[in-house]
Amino acid sequence: MIVATPVKFEDGGIQVDAAIVADGLSITPELLLEHLREGRITSLCEKGVDQDSGRFRLSFFSEHCRFSCVVDESGKILQHSAIDFGVLPLPASARKPKG
Repeated sequence: MIVATPVKFEDGGIQVDAAIVADGLSITPELLLEHLREGRITSLCEKGVDQDSGRFRLSFFSEHCRFSCVVDESGKILQHSAIDFGVLPLPASARKPKG
């Protein structure tokens, strides 16, 4: 379920509707919050430059899945995608970069 503006930019932070991320990772919102607290789900925000200026890519990583969405400055989702490896672990190439 993707709503029009599930992302809010406030006080230098980003708030994302948990239902959107949970749906993208194929889990319940309750399990999402539990896994976030435990550090089993991590995230990454990348700010667009040049022709992507004004856009942000938000990525969420679980043990077996990566969910990403591109949003504009108003918080509207422009595109989204998920990679789910089922019972196999998410490969290093699909994970959050180290650094």
